[in-house]
Amino acid sequence: MAISLKGNNIKLRALEPEDLDLVFAIENDESLWHLSTTLAPFSHHTIAEYLENAYRDIFEVKQLRLIIASNESGIALGMIDLFDYEPKHRRAGVGILIFNALHRGKGIATEAIELLIRYSFSHLDMHQLYANIIHDNLASIKLFENAGFNKVGLKKDWLYIEGQYRDEYLYQLINTDVH
Repeated sequence: MAISLKGNNIKLRALEPEDLDLVFAIENDESLWHLSTTLAPFSHHTIAEYLENAYRDIFEVKQLRLIIASNESGIALGMIDLFDYEPKHRRAGVGILIFNALHRGKGIATEAIELLIRYSFSHLDMHQLYANIIHDNLASIKLFENAGFNKVGLKKDWLYIEGQYRDEYLYQLINTDVH
């Protein structure tokens, strides 16, 4: 059976050079920096170099970043990532961002997560995926729980955001079909 990164409404596609301005805007959006370890802005040059090397596979760079695009229009709606890929342990973290608030709550993230799970477990032969979610991000908690992820831990005072420590949950999805 072929593994497809195309769903009913969206597809997951590789980053393209045309995505430069979009990735630049996202990586330099300070309101999103708490979702990663970003502490300083990125230059156009740095993002362009990143996109030039985005073709390298997950086994080499330990991450995979895909654009979530509309099947109908081809417009980029968000990004979904596998990060901290551990081939020995067959696991990776999952991150997702739907760019425009107007596109949130419409099932786009749900479909993207489902496609990524199927791809990860079937094509990449992963044993598990995990997500780190700040304790008050109720939309992400609902998204990952609905996708079958289970809350397995609480990291107390894990994130330092705007002068306050915040808790973060650890969610896991274990592929029980693979041993």
